[in-house]
Amino acid sequence: MLPDSMTSGSVRSAAEVNEHIRALWMRAGGTLSAQERAEYELLVVEWAAAIRSDVVEAA
Repeated sequence: MLPDSMTSGSVRSAAEVNEHIRALWMRAGGTLSAQERAEYELLVVEWAAAIRSDVVEAA
C-alpha cells in the first residue's frame, strides 16, 4: 500500500509522515509483516524527502 502522498502527489510534512510510521508500528505490535515492511520502507523514503525539503526551506 502506497502512502497517500505518493499516489496523489501531495507533500506531507516530516512530522506527519513520522506519525504514520509510529501508527504503523503500533498497529503491527512491534513486528511488521511483509506488506507492513513494504509500507514502512515507503514511509521512511517519504520521511527522508520531507526532512530534506524542510532543511532546504529553512536555509
